[in-house]
Amino acid sequence: MPLYEHVFIARQDLSNSQAEGLTEHFGAILADNGGKLVDSEYWGLKTMAYKINKNRKGHYAFFRSDAPAPAVQEMERLARLHDDVMRVLTIKVDAHEEGPSAMMQKRDDRERRR
Repeated sequence: MPLYEHVFIARQDLSNSQAEGLTEHFGAILADNGGKLVDSEYWGLKTMAYKINKNRKGHYAFFRSDAPAPAVQEMERLARLHDDVMRVLTIKVDAHEEGPSAMMQKRDDRERRR
């Protein structure tokens, strides 16, 4: 099956546990449609470069999935309809990287990687 990476931005007035629950919710949607959630990370509440729906901050969540295209389309459709999700980005990748994403690595680890 194809491999995907997804990033969600949720509203700033949610609690941390509610924002992390969104990842579990969308992972369950993928599982119901024949895919699986490989890895997930909660990046935290971050300030955005510009306002989205009158919000300056947002809860960022990232996860990797292994799912067929119809499952990803259904998950994206439901994410766009969800009131708490402001933005969704899905990218098809050839292979998942091992370890944490670039956002979760320490700054000195990222500099060594260059």
